[in-house]
Amino acid sequence: MSNSGFASQNGAGGTYTNGPSPNPVAFYPSNQGYVPPTQAAYMNSMLAKAPTPPGPNTSHHQPLPVGMTQHSPQPVSLHASPNHRTAQAAASQSSPSPLLSNSYYQHPQQPPSWQYGGTPPPVANHVSSSLSTAPQQPSYSSGTSTPPVFQNTMQPVGPVPPYSSLSNAAVSAAPALNAVAPQTHHLYGHPPTAGPAAMRGTPPPPGPPTAAVPPPPLATHNDAGSYSTPPGQINRPVGTAYPSIQPTLYQSMPGMQTSPHMHPTAQLSSAVPQQYQQPSFSTAQLSPSLAGLSLHSETPEALRVVNLLQERNLLPSGTVTAPTPCLPQDLQKVNCSPEVFRCTLTSIPQTQSLLNKAKLPLGLLLHPFKDLSQLPVVTSSNIVRCRSCRTYINPFVTFMDQRKWKCNLCYRVNDVPEEFMYNPVSRSYGSPHKRPEVQNATIEFIAPSEYMLRPPQPAVYLFVLDVSHNAVETGYLDVVCQSLLDNIDTLPGDTRTKIGFITFDSTVHFYNLQEGLSQPQMLIVSDIEDVFIPLSDSLLINLKEGKELVQDLLKSMPQMFSKTMETQSALGPALQAAFKLLSPTGGRMSVFQTQLPTLGAGALQPREEPSQKASAKDIQHLAPATDFYKKLALDCSGQQVAVDLFLLSAQYCDLASLGCISRYSAGSVYYYPSYHNQHNPSQTERFQKDLKRYLTRKVGFEAVMRIRCTKGLSIHTFHGNFFVRSTDLLSLPNVNPDAGFAVQMSIDENLLDMQAVSFQAALLYTSSKGERRIRVHTLCLPVVNSLSDIFAGADVQAVTCLLASMAVDRSVSASLSDARDALTNAAIDSLTSYRTSVLTIQQPGLLAPACLRLFPLYVLALLKHKAFRTGNSTRLDDRVFAMCQLKYQPLEYLMLMVHPALYRVDNLTDEGALNVNDRTIPQPRVLQLSVEKLSREAAFLMDSGTAMYLWIGRNCSPVFITEVLGVQSYAAIPQSMNQLPELDTAESSKIRAFIDWLRERRPFYPTLHIIRDESQLKSDFMQNMIEDRTESALSYYEFLLHLQQQVSK
Repeated sequence: MSNSGFASQNGAGGTYTNGPSPNPVAFYPSNQGYVPPTQAAYMNSMLAKAPTPPGPNTSHHQPLPVGMTQHSPQPVSLHASPNHRTAQAAASQSSPSPLLSNSYYQHPQQPPSWQYGGTPPPVANHVSSSLSTAPQQPSYSSGTSTPPVFQNTMQPVGPVPPYSSLSNAAVSAAPALNAVAPQTHHLYGHPPTAGPAAMRGTPPPPGPPTAAVPPPPLATHNDAGSYSTPPGQINRPVGTAYPSIQPTLYQSMPGMQTSPHMHPTAQLSSAVPQQYQQPSFSTAQLSPSLAGLSLHSETPEALRVVNLLQERNLLPSGTVTAPTPCLPQDLQKVNCSPEVFRCTLTSIPQTQSLLNKAKLPLGLLLHPFKDLSQLPVVTSSNIVRCRSCRTYINPFVTFMDQRKWKCNLCYRVNDVPEEFMYNPVSRSYGSPHKRPEVQNATIEFIAPSEYMLRPPQPAVYLFVLDVSHNAVETGYLDVVCQSLLDNIDTLPGDTRTKIGFITFDSTVHFYNLQEGLSQPQMLIVSDIEDVFIPLSDSLLINLKEGKELVQDLLKSMPQMFSKTMETQSALGPALQAAFKLLSPTGGRMSVFQTQLPTLGAGALQPREEPSQKASAKDIQHLAPATDFYKKLALDCSGQQVAVDLFLLSAQYCDLASLGCISRYSAGSVYYYPSYHNQHNPSQTERFQKDLKRYLTRKVGFEAVMRIRCTKGLSIHTFHGNFFVRSTDLLSLPNVNPDAGFAVQMSIDENLLDMQAVSFQAALLYTSSKGERRIRVHTLCLPVVNSLSDIFAGADVQAVTCLLASMAVDRSVSASLSDARDALTNAAIDSLTSYRTSVLTIQQPGLLAPACLRLFPLYVLALLKHKAFRTGNSTRLDDRVFAMCQLKYQPLEYLMLMVHPALYRVDNLTDEGALNVNDRTIPQPRVLQLSVEKLSREAAFLMDSGTAMYLWIGRNCSPVFITEVLGVQSYAAIPQSMNQLPELDTAESSKIRAFIDWLRERRPFYPTLHIIRDESQLKSDFMQNMIEDRTESALSYYEFLLHLQQQVSK
């Protein structure tokens, strides 16, 4: 794509040339299976299946006849489609790979498009979109496997089909609907029950059928050759052996047809005589692993039929664990940890049509920069990568012999470099399959000079602080300055680390910290319409050299503005100044804001209407009011600057607009509603803990991340905070260990000849010490050919988190009711597919496989989540921040925010307790989130991720109250109690150990609230009782009845 096209498509002011772009990790021609085919549009109409909630306010739950666009054949996407171009315009585009979106909003008039199977949309960072209608097409019967024939033309955008047509799967025929019908909103396919689906899709390419792509052969160990396994070592089927024939793991199993069309490299080992002969895996070894999910044998636990209306105690006693992929034991032993790399389906369907029938989304959830206790680090002048697709060598490649290895993504056979023959761990020569790169699915390389476009940048920290009267009144400035003083020696960096400060109210203030000055010098720029940098240097100074001046400034700053009466806020000009200051080097900008910006560029007007907060209408103003902050973020991203936003306010600040500055620059958003040092001590405590973590955690600068997958699969939509620089390259000016990402995927080519596929995420970054490093994660998953196997491998938590991100996009691009309807239909469609296509004996009730037994509960939890709930007095900024969390948080932290954990804690015992660092940690059972589980004679702890609530029953034991809370009776419990006293009692030690253990397992700090029946926070506690009925939402049992009604149609 040309530079001009790049800039215009992404709303940026210019091209980006100052990043680590032209390097082996960052940029490669997008000709490795990522080029999307031509788009097409669908149209469909269908009666909505969303439930009508109880209570008087029900009008907003009736689905609106919203027009939605659809692309084919594409997995689930809640993104609204951008402007469509004609086929001629698309053909003349300078790049074949359109830029993909990480945006969660489009033009407010653009209809939503939740795609399921097909071409990625074109550039989705557009500010505006257009809409037109498309003629209807005939429907297709669900009883045939023959794909529909599509027109070979680009069509104008039409109303999006319901869930069913999003799948591009065959749709059951039904009587035609009238021209106007209520629209059902879907995430992905479901057979409509009220009318036919009108579909239009991408035509197959002309010419003869494409030859099937061979699998990446997973070689068996060389027991007969000179590279035999030492005694006691388990034989590994991949990366350890040199077969002379196609490995049995990738040969046909009994009853399977092997395609005659084989990739040329698949025949290489048999065509060329090899020195290293070995026996292959037997079918008996493979049957229980890859083929063990077959329903012809004993039904696996994951497919045990559960009647959700009869079985109430579905929650496990502890945490929900990720399913284990059905791979040979030696492969699974070296697979990537689910804490880092997780797929919604641990068994990948052979074809897109099979995926469509399952009605489950295919996507990946990543936590790529997670703090790891064990991380192999390799220093090498020659990092071994595939010459074709640039995949890093990994445990799932196949060694053809001692000098050749086959890529597990594109199947090219590559040479083994001479230096790779030496194993630095064992200090032996001639065993490349024992190198750490081939023994670890997660590994980090210290990159050589060719991975650098410029010398690695230093760690640069710029703090931009609101010092208006409102800001000073909250007292946050004292906390920030004191926290910086306490942690200034632990800021990540080296001798080159730089630091600077900008403050602002109605003007912008800079601080000269030049060496030799007796005290810092303030420089005020009052021309906020054309802000400039008053000094060329001395505003960003070397921390080691100017440490004393920095400390003097931090000690004096709170007093400098203590008497200010300035109420205006020129945030936009302050950000522009900070960007100019950081542009030459890149770095991290930390912005602290306490009110709505009122002056200069980026000024905003109040948009929240208090009268509508509890109304039944759709929530308005979830999209930004201006593109100023997005454009500035794109400029920052181009200069390797990330912006982290701390919003501390008791009033509306329009986080929907301000959050763009962090979203597109790969920053973070922190939100502290009703913050005040004196009046809200729990928020102050949380702010202090979060700030310490923020200042001292590791950070990667000028980073890019690329996700690769086996040929036949493609990635089309990303979720998280970043900017998509090219079709599969994420620009991350900063990367931090608390950031999560998600991607949606489609199956472009049938995977008929493959037994397994692989995914690889490569993160190139500069450490705070100035080292250029590459962190690589590789995940291997089996390929299956039956719906029962797909369902058996479903990861219910990963599916829930991916749908949550998609629903956020849908809420902003279309409407909140659209997103709610689609979430409901997600549960309906998957259970319908399971009932009709997997179950052999139909039974009454709402039936689900054991692996998806929690799916309806999690969907209901999302519907009652602050991001999507209705009928409650939810502040607009609170709702937007909840949506930010759903898009940004890694899975393990996000699930607690979606479905909190409830424990009884007045009777903790050592039964099943953990021993961690000589501490005994009780492990109470997780309870259902229902008032019926509460007891006035007990005490309960609720962990909702960002907050914990210790609810004390009115008749709770006085002994427990005294030994844990340090008061004599229930009536003596303070109304606002946020800490447990450290008492020398057994009960106090147990509950404090348990709470501390829960807190240690996440990077942010959850505040603790001790509440009783009269507490103001009791309503927050009760709102998390997901299984109970509210004035605007169904109970869990009522929700199940609604699902059963829809599934049984």
